[in-house]
Amino acid sequence: MSPTYTAGSLVNARGREWVVLPESASGMLVLRPLGGGEDDVAAVFPAFEEVRPAQFTAPSPSDLGDQRAAGLLRTALRIGFRSGAGPFRALASIAVEPRAYQLVPLLMALRQRTVRLLISDDVGIGKTVEAGLIVKELLAQGEASRLAVLCSPSLAEQWQGELREKFGIDAELVLASTVSRLERGLELGQSLFDRHPFTIISTDFIKSTRHREDFVRHCPDLVVVDEAHTCVAADDAQGPASSSTNQLRYELLRRVAADEDRHLLLLTATPHSGKESAFRNLLGLVRPELATVDLESPAGRARLAEHFVARKRADVREYLTKEDGLTDDSLVERTAFPSDRWTKDEPYKLAPAYRALLDDAIAYAADRVETAGRQGKREARIAWWSVIALLRSMVSSPAAAARTLETRSESAAARTAVEADALGAPLTRDSSDSDRLEGMDVAPGAAESEQGDPRLRELAARAAELYGPASDAKLKALTAHLKSLIADGYSPIVFCRYIPTAEYLATNLEKKLGAKTRIAAVTGTLSPQQRLERIEQLAAEDADDPAVRRVLIATDCLSEGVNLQHAFDAVIHYDLAWNPTRHDQREGRVDRYGQKRDQVRVITMFGEDNGIDGKVLEVLFAKHRQIKKDLGISVSVPDETASGVTDAVVEWLLLHGRQGTQEGLFDLDGHQESLDRMEREWNSAAERERTSRSKYAQRAIHPEEVAREVTAVRAALGGSEEVRAFVLEALRDLDAQVRVPRDGSGDFAAQVGGTPAGVRDGLAAVLGGRIVEEDREIPFRTSPAIGRGEAALVRTDPAVGALASYVLDSALDANTPGPRPARRCGVVTTDAVTIRTTLLLVRYRFHLTLPSRTGERQIVAEDARLLAFEGLPSRARWLDDDAAAALLGARAATNTHEQLARNQITRTLDGLPELTGHITEYGAALAADLDASHRRVRKADTSDRAEIVRGLKVVPQEPADILGVYVYLPQQPAAVSAPLVTGAEA
Repeated sequence: MSPTYTAGSLVNARGREWVVLPESASGMLVLRPLGGGEDDVAAVFPAFEEVRPAQFTAPSPSDLGDQRAAGLLRTALRIGFRSGAGPFRALASIAVEPRAYQLVPLLMALRQRTVRLLISDDVGIGKTVEAGLIVKELLAQGEASRLAVLCSPSLAEQWQGELREKFGIDAELVLASTVSRLERGLELGQSLFDRHPFTIISTDFIKSTRHREDFVRHCPDLVVVDEAHTCVAADDAQGPASSSTNQLRYELLRRVAADEDRHLLLLTATPHSGKESAFRNLLGLVRPELATVDLESPAGRARLAEHFVARKRADVREYLTKEDGLTDDSLVERTAFPSDRWTKDEPYKLAPAYRALLDDAIAYAADRVETAGRQGKREARIAWWSVIALLRSMVSSPAAAARTLETRSESAAARTAVEADALGAPLTRDSSDSDRLEGMDVAPGAAESEQGDPRLRELAARAAELYGPASDAKLKALTAHLKSLIADGYSPIVFCRYIPTAEYLATNLEKKLGAKTRIAAVTGTLSPQQRLERIEQLAAEDADDPAVRRVLIATDCLSEGVNLQHAFDAVIHYDLAWNPTRHDQREGRVDRYGQKRDQVRVITMFGEDNGIDGKVLEVLFAKHRQIKKDLGISVSVPDETASGVTDAVVEWLLLHGRQGTQEGLFDLDGHQESLDRMEREWNSAAERERTSRSKYAQRAIHPEEVAREVTAVRAALGGSEEVRAFVLEALRDLDAQVRVPRDGSGDFAAQVGGTPAGVRDGLAAVLGGRIVEEDREIPFRTSPAIGRGEAALVRTDPAVGALASYVLDSALDANTPGPRPARRCGVVTTDAVTIRTTLLLVRYRFHLTLPSRTGERQIVAEDARLLAFEGLPSRARWLDDDAAAALLGARAATNTHEQLARNQITRTLDGLPELTGHITEYGAALAADLDASHRRVRKADTSDRAEIVRGLKVVPQEPADILGVYVYLPQQPAAVSAPLVTGAEA
């Protein structure tokens, strides 16, 4: 009869050791390899396979390692942990080291039975990472089983990459372009959302009623909504462009949020950019009662604080300091956000021929609007949008002007005035809604028939003759600005409004910016994936040459969704947007966490004599900048506000001509009223934002609570620097050829052809056989975003895991041929101690009973700890944890006599049984600390959330495993000559 194994016990099967998991049943064992992750779990049937109890053997005194043996073995062991024993189950299995402030939303989430959060941190702080942490944790704890991320089409692939690279979640893209392919793979009656548990859904997907209804019926139990402010509408929203799409999304989310058991995360940097009713509707999605709660009362604000987090960069630039209420700055975390942007408005004046062309275009536009006004409302609106298209393209570039003049207007096909507005507005206005960016960079068209107007054809021909810097003063000015930035070491992005302008600039700038400058253009003619590939190609071109600079020319297809801070550090607004929010979106691509430059440069070009740019800059941008200066963050301009101002600019231009706009814009009746209304709406939005950041700011989690958990996480898992040092040392010890560039990046490369076969086999399995067989260089990157054949210096990277597995296995098996970086024993003579000191590397296992909404879960988790004592085992004086960890840095001061080393380690190993009591007590204390930590994190202060901690239990498995024993001897004067163990061997 087969023996019975309890959960947590060790067994030997299939030539290795395993931990028995609670899921085991009669006749079947569910096992996880020691140090392995969830992906390594296997089912074994003792009736058909040999399974026997495993006894963890003590280290051998004949197998001594060097002074680094303990640190390498400890890191190899910790890298293998994929689910820690602490309250954050997922942190050991993600490929990103979160900032301390990014743990705040996670702590808030774990205190809720059903997670409902509105995360409104500033642009660039890391809302995607904060959401990813919560998602990964809920999935790891079994609180959620399926996921849907709702985002704009331009953000979908970015979300897919972030979830895959940083959190190990492979999500399927559900886009208008992929739905048909995905549905062909479904079984009869099967839903797309049942077939694919993790999905990223573009918001244009819900435009189809059939798909929308299917999503609601089969909606996952965890939903993330990005740019959530675009998914609500004000109660009094007006106009087809501003309300119909938002209202459609809002109705969908109301139905999704109606399930009280569904987790819902809403992300937006601008929750108050619209009207008060829109903000209340957003809060109502989080919790219905928040839509009407009195936010002026302390009780109302406290209720909101449980679900709302909103922080500026200044709030987290330095975090966990005495100013945050901590006793000292020992845990301070400084986040290297760029400082305030260097901004400059750079004017240019039109060349004479271009100025004459623009004057004639304005005269034509005025005649066209006047004539259409007498023909009817439909004709008037078609003419209006055609005129705006004409004027905007004319001040963009001669290429955009020529294309627009030759192209039929979208609005010309309209049957009514309302339809003309719906067709014309998206292509000619700059909405703050990022969902409307895709496809909006085409030349909009000004002709109202296929044959076109003879005057338009004549204007188009004149525009085509103005190509190049001789006639295009704007292009000439851009060239000068780019040369200046490149000379100062910057790599800028040039943002344009239209595809023809971007292509025109790329052609004319080629070979004009120096031999060391690389140029590429990215526009809406490319798919989102092709855009990323082109950017990566540009960034990789001559990457090893520090003198190379890059210039990316892009339309607003890149102003949202693609993070460019690693390759670019300056922005030039070649075309002035008609909404300042668009400029914030553009600049936010490079001015964010991870930007190496302390100061991002921004240049805004404007035509001081084209009749449009100067007034848009004066009215809209001046106000926007003042609010940003006052609040420290941007407040989005409501679309109707921005369009009201720009409409007034165009009307004035048509009435008075280009020269007339140098006078007062709002001197006529009606225009001052537009300006006053804009001021009131914008000031109201700013006041709501100011109130949010002061009265409603995150108060639910005190920094002291974060500090406590950060300390525990770092103690259990280590950090990215530890992983990098481990990989570098291990590869060198295993006879790899390592090349470390002096570029300050932290990256390095290695050829592993000379390493042991076990190392090569492990790396070939995850990186590709040809790379290892042909002994190519393997790049090891500090960034988790890596290409094929590369490895990321994070604990969850498969190549790092394969290396750690070899180091651990070879340390445990003294018969492993070839170099062995880590050993289970060592004796070091050092000046770091004054008395004989012993360091133990101990592996503990714990049984965790974790309550959840669906019942209790039984988990076995592992933890590695360092214990140290002075003196002999029989009279051990135990040191604290900090003193034990400090021994890892001790270096050999001299060689150790070989016989002395063997005597010392044998004496210690023989005395290990005398240490059992303390090791067991330490494990019990650690279990108590873990229990307290789980309860702290899930703190339930109300009866309806008591089940979050009811039944929680942490029990240590005995005995603990002693993996390593290392003796440190104080330096003594040499007295006799004898065989020595060198610092590299003892």
